[in-house]
Amino acid sequence: MSEKRQDPAPGRVERYAQGLIAHRWKVLLGSLLFAAACFFGARTIEFENSYRIFFSEENPQLQAFEALQNVYTKDDNILFVLTAPEDSIYEAKFMEAVRWLTEEAWQLPYSRRVDSITNFQNSVAVEDDIFVEDLAPEEKELDAARLAYMEQVALNEPLLYNRIINSDGYATGVTVTVSLPELDLNETPETAAAARDLERRFNERYPEIQTHLAGMVIMDNAFVESTVNDLKTIVMPMFFALFVVMAILLRSFWGTLATGLVLVLTLMTSFGLMGWVGINMSTPLGTMPIMIMTLAVADCVHILVTMLNEMRHGREKRSALVESVRINFAPVLLTSVTTAIGFLSMNFSDAPPFRDLGNVVAIGVMAACGFSIVTLPALVSVIPLRVKRFAEGETHLFDKWVELLQKHRGLFLAGSTAVVALMALMIPRIELNDQWTKYFDTSLDVRVDMDYAEENLTGMSNLEFSLPAGESGGISNPEYLRLLDEFSEWYRSNPDVLQVNSIADTMKRLNKNMHGDDPAFYRIPEERDLAAQYLLMYEFSLPYGLDLNNQINVDKSASRVTVTAADLRTKELRELIAQGEQWLEQNAPAYMHVKAASPTVMFAYISERNINSMLTGTILAFVSISLILMFALRSVKYGLVSIIPNVVPAILGIGTWSVLYGEMGMSVSVITGMTLGIVVDDTVHFLSKYIRARREKGLSGEAAVRSAFRTVGKALVVTTLILSVGFSILGLSSFRLNNWMGQLTAIVIVFALIADFVLLPAVLLSLDKKRARCARTKAVESREAEPALV
Repeated sequence: MSEKRQDPAPGRVERYAQGLIAHRWKVLLGSLLFAAACFFGARTIEFENSYRIFFSEENPQLQAFEALQNVYTKDDNILFVLTAPEDSIYEAKFMEAVRWLTEEAWQLPYSRRVDSITNFQNSVAVEDDIFVEDLAPEEKELDAARLAYMEQVALNEPLLYNRIINSDGYATGVTVTVSLPELDLNETPETAAAARDLERRFNERYPEIQTHLAGMVIMDNAFVESTVNDLKTIVMPMFFALFVVMAILLRSFWGTLATGLVLVLTLMTSFGLMGWVGINMSTPLGTMPIMIMTLAVADCVHILVTMLNEMRHGREKRSALVESVRINFAPVLLTSVTTAIGFLSMNFSDAPPFRDLGNVVAIGVMAACGFSIVTLPALVSVIPLRVKRFAEGETHLFDKWVELLQKHRGLFLAGSTAVVALMALMIPRIELNDQWTKYFDTSLDVRVDMDYAEENLTGMSNLEFSLPAGESGGISNPEYLRLLDEFSEWYRSNPDVLQVNSIADTMKRLNKNMHGDDPAFYRIPEERDLAAQYLLMYEFSLPYGLDLNNQINVDKSASRVTVTAADLRTKELRELIAQGEQWLEQNAPAYMHVKAASPTVMFAYISERNINSMLTGTILAFVSISLILMFALRSVKYGLVSIIPNVVPAILGIGTWSVLYGEMGMSVSVITGMTLGIVVDDTVHFLSKYIRARREKGLSGEAAVRSAFRTVGKALVVTTLILSVGFSILGLSSFRLNNWMGQLTAIVIVFALIADFVLLPAVLLSLDKKRARCARTKAVESREAEPALV
């Protein structure tokens, strides 16, 4: 049975708890009305479904990409990948299918351009003129001769090879360029749905042809699909799993039900306030319900476990509830504030969705705190609760653990230090990797289709260079075109590059056409006027929608080079980007020293930028939490001691991650700050019980550690199990950023319990031993000094 306090007079918190119980129906009604009023704000929440949301306005890679799109065209694409049933696309029926899809694709919403092998603008010489037409014109029969000609052109045309057709000739692509006006968040789902409908109609018409759908629009829409999939397959099972775990560990149906009602109120409030402050839903925020529910359960568990424990030791229900609120009021409030600070540190992230995630979870944590210390006691007071009392003299499992710690504390401290040091050495081995095409699990169609497109047709990673020519009309300068050609050929010589698209190739083809299609003249024109004339003639020959605006700017003072890379890791992509930029610095005039820009470039640097930005946030969160603990615990010494179990879990978790996976993405960069706010909860609850035992009960260090274990040990085990189960289920997400975040958080939480059960009590026992030794020494010195004084 727990020991009685020395002062029986009720304190402020006890009077508060008694007041809650006395006015429980008013409290419950007020809680419901408050949650309902907050939830009204959820009606304004929309879903952000663009990859651009991961980049802040200050992101230099985003700024470079937007500058490039302002010069040329602001567009995204949809890619239909078609695989021939007879292992050759050069069949009449297959080409008829490609031609049908090309025509139909023009009808997709916001469609601005459609490129395929059939409508490729092929130029040929006709006497002294250039004749431009579709490679598979409708008026011409697709007989064997025409198909053989198409194959010969396709395999020798840099603009088609490894972009529209693959090297083995069994797959081709129809690329639809769309310009979304960005006025409505439904534009992407609408366009993706239309593309899927077109794919369905194509499959009905040509069932023998295999199709896959990829491209930026499809990937953007996959953010929505992934979140909906997670909500269906993860959130509800996780909700159920939490209750099963809690019911088993608490051994109380009514206590579990009361916690469930607190969770519902917390989620209603969180979603509502999210809408009121103007935050929209995004894929990273899809993890928010799981995080809030898991953290809210922890608050409730501490109050319920203490109460049930008091009842099992003989207290009647009302008294046990008041005592539980008295013991847990300050720790729950304190841990909620420190957890909120940890999540608020995510505001330093360079990725806005993680800022939103941190802010909404912080709101949820404080809402959970409010409902736990206001609504839960009122709710528990009206529900039936029965427990089986402990037998008198029963040995507690934690007592044996404390004895073991006391006996071998030196060994535990040395072993813990060695493990922490070893794991710290593993951290630098981690490689930053953000392959955005791998963000989605292979269970999703979009990932399967993108993988197929990369393996069988073309890469999904593009590097864009807008190369200035130094003057208006300068792109016709032969010197500029030669540099453009050398740059393109240099990139083509790289085995990691699949395709390079440059206006230099078009100029070489036109020069050949104007010399009777003589292959010897497949080179850059020697004279500027001649090059300008060729380009003008070619532009006049192009049909509407297939012009060169996506390759050259309006006054022809710059052109665009697009490099398509193979499926590379982020580190390799950064090297490929750096090599290209270095080539320009070494071989081109200063005005051509430009940086690469594209979504691929943006994702290649996002982890690095996030880690750098989160470093400041994590340090600030760490300092703030440590100062709060010193103030709340009214002890600099215990505040400093708390740093050990707060820092060690992150080192152990990230070190373990390094051993298991060896790579991290941008979501994992926010882990340290985020988990700091979570793991500090265990430390606060343990230290507050330890200090209370020392100050209120006057217990020795060992007895205080034993008392802390008895009071809060089970609650820490239960909350750790619930938190780790919750975040482990989050690790099942089909979106890799959320998946990794869930897995690593669960690992850190488990290490936090180990640190609080091993390292923290061992340190406290050692400090107490040292203090006792000092006290004994002083006593001996005092006794020895007494005769001299006499």
